[in-house]
Amino acid sequence: MVDKLSQLPNAFTILAYVDGEPAGLVNCLEGFSSFACRPLINIHDVVVLENFRGHGLSQRMLQMVEAIAQERDCCKITLEVLSNNTIAKKAYHKFGFAGYELDPAAGHALFWEKAL
Repeated sequence: MVDKLSQLPNAFTILAYVDGEPAGLVNCLEGFSSFACRPLINIHDVVVLENFRGHGLSQRMLQMVEAIAQERDCCKITLEVLSNNTIAKKAYHKFGFAGYELDPAAGHALFWEKAL
């Protein structure tokens, strides 16, 4: 995966180290919002190794992603999380993420896929 991501000009990774030891990462891809006519950042992976959890590392990495998004004049940061991943949902909610609604009258957006 590292080789593939490094070849994508719109991809970046935040790496976290604690005392020189790898502790976490966030993989992101820059996209474009046709609604806002501005770039956006989609977070694809957030990983904090088990022995480093509970110390705010994910929040600090998300802050770095947000700083990059602001530098790039992005309109938003997006991510997907499994409905039963309560720990991740709590961390994302704490950082300010919420369910996606383009128009509250139209309801929540649904993420669909077609495997190829």
